[in-house]
Amino acid sequence: MGAVRILDVGDESTFALIPPCADARFDHRTCDYWEDADRGSKAERASWLVASPVTRGPAPALADNPFAPPPREAAFNPFAPDDDEPLDNPFVPKVERERPLRQGVPRKLALLDRGRGVFGSYAKVLLIDDEPAAYCQFGPLSAYPRAGRLRELYPQLPESPLPAVITCIATTAGARHGAHAKRLIDEVCGDLAGRGFAAVEAYPDLTLGENEASAARPGFWHELGFATAVDDERYPVMRREL
Repeated sequence: MGAVRILDVGDESTFALIPPCADARFDHRTCDYWEDADRGSKAERASWLVASPVTRGPAPALADNPFAPPPREAAFNPFAPDDDEPLDNPFVPKVERERPLRQGVPRKLALLDRGRGVFGSYAKVLLIDDEPAAYCQFGPLSAYPRAGRLRELYPQLPESPLPAVITCIATTAGARHGAHAKRLIDEVCGDLAGRGFAAVEAYPDLTLGENEASAARPGFWHELGFATAVDDERYPVMRREL
């Protein structure tokens, strides 16, 4: 087996590494099935791969507002620092949070990046000799309304603590049966445990074919330490305590 690397999807270069779906009708790079509970789709939509334009209008000037009071000079403060003297509070931690990508990137990348600075990445890709072989999408339950709606069908599921969810796990046709998806899931579960989650769930759809489903089959999850939390003939719930 070649060299294996697992990367977080967090910019356009890693977004471009997301592998194609086994079924050409679908595309991981344009799927919003889990993010939009009412109109979400897994369909391939080429227009979504074009970066949205950055639109910035001119900042309004104070002189453009006829109702604004005239500017006043600031009162002299002898304790204020000089203009070139930086403010420093030794009791405030210096944490710089990156802003989520919203404009100038493909729409799906903006969806995957919206948890930046609070949760972290929402997707990982596994590469073999720098070639994409597997893809996984995950995150907090609040990021995926369809998962939340499905979960509401089963009141027997624990309400606290809420789990993280894995919404998509996929392997390219050429990399199948190499345990790459399992390795990627193990990496994701370790990552989620490090972020403070106590459990993770997945929601297979047994009404779909193997290449249409995004959450694998129960047997796959059982091999990774997941238990069947809800045994349903169409939408079982798989759960693993972290």
